[in-house]
Amino acid sequence: MLLQNEEQVLKYIENLIPDRSEAFKEIEQYAVEHDVPIMELVGIETLLQLLRMHQPKKILEIGTAIGYSALRMAEALPECKVVSVERDEQRHNKALENVETMNMSSQVFLIKGDALEVEHLVREHGPFDVLFIDAAKSQYRKFFDIYSKMLSPNGVIFTDNILFHGLVAEEKIESRNLRQLIRKIKEFNIWLMEHPDYHTAIMPVGDGLAISKKRG
Repeated sequence: MLLQNEEQVLKYIENLIPDRSEAFKEIEQYAVEHDVPIMELVGIETLLQLLRMHQPKKILEIGTAIGYSALRMAEALPECKVVSVERDEQRHNKALENVETMNMSSQVFLIKGDALEVEHLVREHGPFDVLFIDAAKSQYRKFFDIYSKMLSPNGVIFTDNILFHGLVAEEKIESRNLRQLIRKIKEFNIWLMEHPDYHTAIMPVGDGLAISKKRG
């Protein structure tokens, strides 16, 4: 049975989450003020708990933005190295600034470039125990295909934004460009759920989080 008051329940859960440090609150505020997409609070907290259970030693993130997720993951897993790729120069530079401000440069390594073009640079840091995809949604399948090959045998793949504000369930969308993007996300979701090499579950937290684990 679907909740009648999902928004109130979400707010209730958010209010239960312990406060982040002032440094993280500043990054969250910067994201709001500069319209930078970062993971929603319940979504990132769910991801962090899953990572604590998995205890990875190396994480590859596709889509740094301003470094929020990478830094949250690094803080939650002090023994883990996080490698993150970002193509936007301004966001990459802000992420570098945030990493330095939080004294995490020994744990978080940032790569500037298009994830479709820097495979050779990323490979130097692999293999990875976790792949986290949170970048251009129209390229999710390509990211998955390229970087899943760098996973360790027990590796896990997390893919964010696969419900896209719930629009994947909408039947009528006015904008043509938005319709095309939603179509690509829905096609990726079907492809992912039917992937012969992975078991996948979708969690309706944040903006939708897929968890993919190798079969066998």
